[in-house]
Amino acid sequence: MFLTPWLIGLFCFTLGPIVYSFYLSFTRFDLLTAPDWVGLENYRRILTEDPKFLASMRVTFLYVLFSVPLKLAFALAVAMLLNKGIKGLTLYRAIFYLPSLLGASVAIATLWRTIFSADGLINQLLWSFFGINGPSWITNPKYALWTLVVLGVWQFGSPMIIFLAGLRQIPQDMYEAASLDGASGWRQFWKITLPLLTPIVFFNMIIQTIEAFKSFTPAFIISGGLGGPVNSTLFYALYLYQEAFSFFRMGYASALAWVLLVIISLFTAISFLTSRYWVHYDD
Repeated sequence: MFLTPWLIGLFCFTLGPIVYSFYLSFTRFDLLTAPDWVGLENYRRILTEDPKFLASMRVTFLYVLFSVPLKLAFALAVAMLLNKGIKGLTLYRAIFYLPSLLGASVAIATLWRTIFSADGLINQLLWSFFGINGPSWITNPKYALWTLVVLGVWQFGSPMIIFLAGLRQIPQDMYEAASLDGASGWRQFWKITLPLLTPIVFFNMIIQTIEAFKSFTPAFIISGGLGGPVNSTLFYALYLYQEAFSFFRMGYASALAWVLLVIISLFTAISFLTSRYWVHYDD
């Protein structure tokens, strides 16, 4: 009886919509008329006739490939710095975690668009200190995606907090023994810190990769919902949104969502299969 509210929520707001979206992925549905069963037509069109699907996949994979490793590396570096026992650790931890809370918000994306505009803060700094007339980072297809990568890396607070908790669990006597043996700080990092942190690296990698695949708000705000210029910021989630709520092709959008689910599931499965070769558990 106590689980009844939870079960109602699970079936009505989680499992129910999932099953219904799977059904819609085999239909043509525009919200105004009843769904029309088309079988595998939506999936066939996605895989064989949709150039925007390929463009969105390219942009999304580039974003995942660069933003996730850079974010994890930056988070680990800051966590190791904070683990040195500096004063005001709680304050610094809160300051560094703040971008993770705000990074995906509309306000921060709008601020990011202003900072990287042709007459924004970045170009003003480039001109003031180096005499360089910078490009319009947002409207130039060469640079638009990389501004989003920088914004993604800036949201390093969440993995940083987890790395910091992991660093606190490493026994200090291991470092003391390594120091007595003459191991340098760099060697201690490769031989002690990183191997013992591999379960946390693995966890952060999975979580951050899934989040990167689902990234939507920054691209939507910075490109005005269009994914431009020249589809350079057309994230997969943004393209899915366009199909669903700009063109009202709900059946096609549902098929796109299930393709994304399959891609993320494959990545996660491959990560777990390969983890036995590089993740070291304390067993």
